[in-house]
Amino acid sequence: MKKFELLLDFGHGVPARTGGKHSPDMSLVEPVYCREVGNMLCNALDELGIKYRIIVPELEDISLGERCKRINTIVNNNKDTDFVLISIHNNAAPPNDNQWHSARGWSVWVYNGASEKSKILANSLNDAAKEMNLKVRQPEPKQKYYTANFYILRNTKCPAVLTENFFQDNKEDVEWLLSDEGKASVVNIHVAGILKYLHHPYVIKTS
Repeated sequence: MKKFELLLDFGHGVPARTGGKHSPDMSLVEPVYCREVGNMLCNALDELGIKYRIIVPELEDISLGERCKRINTIVNNNKDTDFVLISIHNNAAPPNDNQWHSARGWSVWVYNGASEKSKILANSLNDAAKEMNLKVRQPEPKQKYYTANFYILRNTKCPAVLTENFFQDNKEDVEWLLSDEGKASVVNIHVAGILKYLHHPYVIKTS
């Protein structure tokens, strides 16, 4: 019976001066925020006994190619383990112009040609967010995840999703994200979603 391990990718790195990587007032900087809530998530996973690895412990920006290389090396060298990747981000509305916008909410993404397990994980995370009565965005009422040709989802050799944890260019979302309640909620979406994934009948049970 295979073991289970979660791979965690924290979005982007510093410096994050370009549009779409921070709030217009700089109160929220995406790579810093994602690492803060990511570390909180790790503490919660420790309490649950769920194994994980952080792909980018560095704060400086690490290329997508290097991130995928790290992920695939881990997957290739541990054939006795079922890995899944979650890449944690904050969203921003186009055209990423460092202005405040009206778009709000949480969403999850998979690769255009995603595996069944990637879709199950995305659905599990979406369900968790909805059960917390949070504003959840999805492309259609019956489709809980968005699809895209994101590099990190396309080029990793394990089930993978990318979460967009509310909008860093929406004043209401940013105020909430920076609150203790907001940070705890972002963590809890991921914890509850991972647990739902592990209990899904299609997912191979792990020791």
